[in-house]
Amino acid sequence: MTRKTPGRPQGSRVDPRFQPVVAAFAKDQSVTHGGKGFGSSGLKVNGRLFAFVSSKGQFVVKLPKLRVEELVRAGKAEHFDPGHGRRMKEWAAIESAGGDRIEFAREAHRFVRGQER
Repeated sequence: MTRKTPGRPQGSRVDPRFQPVVAAFAKDQSVTHGGKGFGSSGLKVNGRLFAFVSSKGQFVVKLPKLRVEELVRAGKAEHFDPGHGRRMKEWAAIESAGGDRIEFAREAHRFVRGQER
């Protein structure tokens, strides 16, 4: 498999709101950017999606179910619905902007990297 270059995905343009997150992982050889996930291009670790901007413009990360519930209760996120009316238990659409996105992406990266196939 060819590694897709962070910041310059093949065949698509990076959402400007997502560019700082992509740049934060540019030196991590286990992270790729590109491909499709829930209809959007995103960041993957070892082939597994962990962060992206949805087709609706939401910043979405994969986190443990209990962490997603905690963020929802705190008003920092909502459960992600990819469009079929069913909320995803381990995916959070984050409400905050800016540098917080990088921290949430790092948390998601650690979570997904630690999951076994």
